[in-house]
Amino acid sequence: MATTKEYRDFVLEQLNSLDTITCKSMMGEYLLYYNGILFGGIYDDRLLVKIVDSNKKYNMRESIPYESAKPMYLVDDVDNPETLRDIVLDTCKDLSIKK
Repeated sequence: MATTKEYRDFVLEQLNSLDTITCKSMMGEYLLYYNGILFGGIYDDRLLVKIVDSNKKYNMRESIPYESAKPMYLVDDVDNPETLRDIVLDTCKDLSIKK
């Protein structure tokens, strides 16, 4: 099942406090970038972020975005823009160090 444009638009609206969020379509799903850093994506109407040390404190559960992919964290609380912003910033903090 591919992600709906309505869900994509909802997630992007929730992330609008982060000015440099970009979204790229990829085979019916969407990859999400912050300041050019790939931090997660929207898969089957689910927001998932990469697993890094700095986002473990949110106690998100692991989920597989698609068959044979590495596990990612499922963001259940997409209705809370402040928490969502913090998750993205913490995730990208660790990813920018690795870059």
